Amino acid sequence: MGSVSIADAKAHLSELVERAAGGETVRITRRGKPVAQITAARAPRQRIDSAALRAMVEKMPRQTEPAGDFIRRVREKARY
Repeated sequence: MGSVSIADAKAHLSELVERAAGGETVRITRRGKPVAQITAARAPRQRIDSAALRAMVEKMPRQTEPAGDFIRRVREKARY
């Protein structure tokens, strides 16, 4: 998390907004004490279309072996 003074925040607001949009939290200080911070706004969550999800899942191939056997096989391959 970066900290900038109010004067620097005024001079470089566009840059600070870009940093915040990139995931960084920017703290604004007055006389060395934090007074505000800029963070990225949360995007509204989109509703899931259950019919589209169901159609996609139905198109996926069925798993031929139990999940435990699959994981065990993958781990054994990675081990040797």
